[in-house]
Amino acid sequence: MTSPPGDLTFRPIHGPEELGLYCQFPYVQNGSLAADLDAGHRCPGWLWLALRGDHPVARAGWWARAGQPVPDLLDVFDLGDGPGDPDLVAAGAGLLRAATAGIMPPGRPWPEYTRLEPADWRDQPATRQAVTDRMAAVAQAGGRFLVERLQLEWQAGTPIAKRTGRLEFGPAGEPDELIELMTAVLDGSLDAHSRRDLAQMTPVQAATRHYWDELARYQSPRGWWRVARRPGGEPVGFVIPAHNGYLPIIAYLGVLPGYRGRGYVGEILAEGTQILAAEGATLILANTDLGNEPMARAFHRAGWADTGHVINMIWD
Repeated sequence: MTSPPGDLTFRPIHGPEELGLYCQFPYVQNGSLAADLDAGHRCPGWLWLALRGDHPVARAGWWARAGQPVPDLLDVFDLGDGPGDPDLVAAGAGLLRAATAGIMPPGRPWPEYTRLEPADWRDQPATRQAVTDRMAAVAQAGGRFLVERLQLEWQAGTPIAKRTGRLEFGPAGEPDELIELMTAVLDGSLDAHSRRDLAQMTPVQAATRHYWDELARYQSPRGWWRVARRPGGEPVGFVIPAHNGYLPIIAYLGVLPGYRGRGYVGEILAEGTQILAAEGATLILANTDLGNEPMARAFHRAGWADTGHVINMIWD
């Protein structure tokens, strides 16, 4: 437990019995917290509150792949009533600093902050202020804005484009084959996370880390993964349909630089969607950067709907 200046107390919850106290802040993640605790994606020591007496004024929560000793994401962060209140923003920042010091080993990078917001959050004054306050608190705790992403959704009944014959699809094969393609698509990437990686490492290092740290960890069959080729065998791109433990997703979609702008992205997306639909998916999620307009247009043309915007902030 940490006692900050003033009348606030920062502490983790004592156990699942305090989820009712923790969930006094409304957010979409509330409904999955108990199951995440049972599954090992969270632990009580990663769910922190800022309390004034018995009243919660802020909360923060972290998530990890099951079995990980430290969290991968800060995906719950809320401030209480008082939009635009600088003291409340400061309380949130203090909570993040205290909690992270208690959770993360010294010298370990802080996990990325990710938050789902309504797609029209800028158009609603109260929502805009709440988003601004949370981002200001993260910034006071040393974070910086990285990117805003579209969350996209396909629902059963939405037509899936049929194959045109321009491309042939086959299994992704050995890791080295896909890593080579992932390395190639980093050239000219509009993805903010990829650009950040490329500022710190070589393209092959970035692709290798992405493969082993994310794609290879999905428990869904790798037989779903597809490489798109022109007739004759020349690769054009790839798609990684997967299940993230919660929902079916399009985890990654890439088109090689020499084939961008020719409409191939829509055909590759349709292939990934069809694979998940054939497995019984009635809802599929995907994300792409707000600034990646070509990719966003491809999803929209395919009938995917915007269901929210995801704010990502990082600690360097």
